[in-house]
Amino acid sequence: MLNTETPSGRHPDLDLYATPDLVRAFTEDQVHAAQVVHAAAPQIARAVDAAAPRIAAGGRLIYAGAGTSGRLGLLDSVELWPTFTWPKDRVVALLAGGHQALFEAVEGAEDNHAQGAADLRAVNLTKNDVLIGLAASGATPYVLGALEAGRTAGVLTIGAANNPDSPVVAAAEIGITLDTGSETISGSTRLKAGTAQKIFLNTLSSAIMIRLHKVYGNLMVDVMPTNAKLYRRAIALTVRATGAGDVEAKSVLERCGYKVKTAIVALRLKTDVAAAQAALDAVAGDTRRAVANS
Repeated sequence: MLNTETPSGRHPDLDLYATPDLVRAFTEDQVHAAQVVHAAAPQIARAVDAAAPRIAAGGRLIYAGAGTSGRLGLLDSVELWPTFTWPKDRVVALLAGGHQALFEAVEGAEDNHAQGAADLRAVNLTKNDVLIGLAASGATPYVLGALEAGRTAGVLTIGAANNPDSPVVAAAEIGITLDTGSETISGSTRLKAGTAQKIFLNTLSSAIMIRLHKVYGNLMVDVMPTNAKLYRRAIALTVRATGAGDVEAKSVLERCGYKVKTAIVALRLKTDVAAAQAALDAVAGDTRRAVANS
């Protein structure tokens, strides 16, 4: 039996627990999930270093999964635009069963190896694309089909699973095992297996975006304001990075269309926004280098 499916020996009488003990049982498992991902840091770092040059060369991030894993991949994909202004046409999320599977199980979808391969081929792969295949069991046919098609096409394949020695890890060029073990509720891999996958995806995609100069120091400087909260955040980030006052920061942001990186360089170099943007373009959008080259 897979580790993720094995009944937990720690909580055989879970239904009899007092509420504080019941809650603690779940929260302890979530802490364990984070520790598991932390232990896999060297493998995740390898994936980041392999993926970043391909993405920098024009590749896309492509996620493939079923059920909870597929939904987590989709969530990570859609959050890249508001967080890093990552182009929407350079991220793809493939979910077994398609759009309907976002809201309800689609019977048999995850078992369709051929559909996983077909869905991946349908997105017109390029050699710089990066495929991230997710499966708690590590044996989901849909994900295996996508990974095998990806390797055939020459894209970088990253596979993550929550069981050791899994086919998904073996099928990928870079395999990452997040061995979370048995669940507090036996077999419910939306719990700590899902938590581990979410932490893994946060780490992988955020680290890739940092390698692509989407962050200055630890500031989210490539954010695109789309609501009042993000407009305030853009001003605050600019103030924090430059020491300028709110009024001055807002004025420069307005002149450059609220591009935080451009505003930072303009204020730090005491130049106009056109020159600041040119300085950024000359160093592939690296704010630190643009400021240092003054």
